[in-house]
Amino acid sequence: MASNEKSRSAAEIVAAEWSDILSYGTDLINPAVPRAAYQHPSLRELWPMVSHGVLYLSRCTQYPWSRDVGTAFPQSAGGYRVRRESDKTLIGVADTLEEAYELIAANLPDNCGPAVVGTGEDL
Repeated sequence: MASNEKSRSAAEIVAAEWSDILSYGTDLINPAVPRAAYQHPSLRELWPMVSHGVLYLSRCTQYPWSRDVGTAFPQSAGGYRVRRESDKTLIGVADTLEEAYELIAANLPDNCGPAVVGTGEDL
């Protein structure tokens, strides 16, 4: 961990990453995706990351990340499949981004709080 990261709180680190992701252009992700997730206070406390046009959320700020928060995967026919990778659970299928992130927020792991500085092993 960089020395400047040690002095910043988890909330500051997470807020800075959200700021970056919310400013991404369409070359990295549909900007509506992080905006839909950010509308939920419980999700905005989690570490956001983007890969292959998909927004992932973690309860920790470093790799290996937690994989127990649902992820909305766009479907070619439209809508979203919401899955939790840690146990391969299909949380549900949603027609809209808003519905997908409602499902994710409603199905957070027990005792899910703000992201912590560290890895999934630190949880």
